[in-house]
Amino acid sequence: MNETRASSPRAEPFSASQAVAAGMDFAELQLGANGLFWNEYRPEDAACRIWHWRDGVAKCLTPNGFSVRSRVYEYGGGAFCLTPDGVVFVAEADQQLYRQTLDGEPEALTSGECRYGDLHFANGQVLAVEEQRDKHRLVAIDLADGARHLLAEGADFYAAPTISPDGQRLAWIEWSRPHQPWTSTRLMVAECLAAGTFGSPRCVAGGEVEESIQQPRFDTEGRLYCLTDRGGFWQPWAETSDGLEPLSAAPADHAPAPWQLGGCTWLSVEGSFLASWTEGGFGRLTLGDEDFTGDYSRFRHLALDAQNLYCIAASPISPAAVIAIDRTTREVKVLAGDVAPLPAEHISRPQTLRYPSGSGEAHGFFYPAMSGETKPPLVVFIHGGPTSACYPMLDPRIQYWTHRGFAVADLNYRGSSGYGREYRQALHLSWGEVDVEDACAVVSYLAEQGLIDGNRAFIRGGSAGGYTTLCALAFKQVFRAGASLYGVSDPVALARATHKFEGDYLDWLIGDPEQDAERYAARTPLLHANNIRVPVIFFQGELDAVVVPQQTRDMVTALEQNAVPVEVHYYPDERHGFRRAANQAHALEHEWKFYRRVMGLSD
Repeated sequence: MNETRASSPRAEPFSASQAVAAGMDFAELQLGANGLFWNEYRPEDAACRIWHWRDGVAKCLTPNGFSVRSRVYEYGGGAFCLTPDGVVFVAEADQQLYRQTLDGEPEALTSGECRYGDLHFANGQVLAVEEQRDKHRLVAIDLADGARHLLAEGADFYAAPTISPDGQRLAWIEWSRPHQPWTSTRLMVAECLAAGTFGSPRCVAGGEVEESIQQPRFDTEGRLYCLTDRGGFWQPWAETSDGLEPLSAAPADHAPAPWQLGGCTWLSVEGSFLASWTEGGFGRLTLGDEDFTGDYSRFRHLALDAQNLYCIAASPISPAAVIAIDRTTREVKVLAGDVAPLPAEHISRPQTLRYPSGSGEAHGFFYPAMSGETKPPLVVFIHGGPTSACYPMLDPRIQYWTHRGFAVADLNYRGSSGYGREYRQALHLSWGEVDVEDACAVVSYLAEQGLIDGNRAFIRGGSAGGYTTLCALAFKQVFRAGASLYGVSDPVALARATHKFEGDYLDWLIGDPEQDAERYAARTPLLHANNIRVPVIFFQGELDAVVVPQQTRDMVTALEQNAVPVEVHYYPDERHGFRRAANQAHALEHEWKFYRRVMGLSD
């Protein structure tokens, strides 16, 4: 029998609604002559709005009826850019560009069926990635009259258009199928021929070897820089007459996998650079040899001026916030966010996980239960992607579990980003094996340490994390139950139905669907549903274009036919990843109740 935990602080469980309400987030911080701007997401209405901060005052620019969000490549990013008198943004409803002055109302700049993202402003034009069904291009839109100019086409995908300060060179990132932006991309440059027109591009890097390049930057002198993982990690490199040469940087990833456009985790600064990078999963912030990390553990969307560094930051006890750090005194000023849903003493802190698994080791973070038994039940969190990552920052959803007597293992299984290219490449042809191995190994590891009850372990994940969850339930006998949130149950069906951005991803993760049919069959949970003997709960958005609802329906039917206890919830107004507060809270609460029933406890 498990003993009652005696030393834990008393903390009243907060509700699923409170946990979700604390999930305000920020993105795309930008600094210009008119002040600081950011995109702010609030779960109560699932809308994203641009805020403007200047002289200590923050003001929302986005009027009611608008939400600022791009859906290029389905995951979006780069949804607004600064102009001399305001902003240009992508409206979520129609995916068109709108121009707005600081004191005015939005006015349409484009119209049609195209979608836009990764916006950058230069020389009176908005540079953008343009998506028209399955075709992608780089275009420039005149701010004055909305006239459209083609900059580049022919590659399958584009990202990060940027122009040198003198307007003479245009740089961008492109890649071709079957590659993903975290496996192999090219850094391209075109020279200016006349105002607004550029010549034939040349490949600066990535043309001869597989390397992932992202976030190109020009310095004030017009020299080109980028992040590339050719040295094993995403680190800053500089253009030379012979190609690229590395800058002096920590042997660590200076960026996450670019699932979204518009990322900014490093900036070239006066012969040095400002950068966020990871060390043992924890974020660091440095400017040259100076360390500005402080108490924070994750940094995104960097900017700076002569007085301050600006970024979106979070820590194990504070949620996402827009902060300014004085470059001289290192004093931190919170400009928005950082409203913790719990007192610091009632927050479960992440402990670094580094444990043996298979022929290697895996990483993640362990959150002790805040109440209940000495050896509590465990919930294993599997992030999506799968080439994504989890971070040691305050996540109210994790605290929801720890306050209800569950410990949480938030995993960066092999294949996650943040630990270098070799670790990230571990999923090549091994999805459904190494990730499952890592998810199971953490249970035995924590049980051996006496930190959890290994007989009461649960596994949950969304999207690709849902696939790992279902594989673990079908092919291993470790977990008491599982939760799939818009998870993949049939990879072959996913390849047929998914969007272009991930159209070839499965070839890399598992293999060619025809040539490697046996491998697909061996790793398809739907085909092995009869192996699942434990209860499963499903959550699915009806508007999901990434993992279509039929995936969930087929898996539910297969389990019901085998008399496996199943619970399923469909949300008619959700896409891939739930955004509405009521739906998020509903899913969180029902998952908790589901596990309690599995353990023989009442709701």
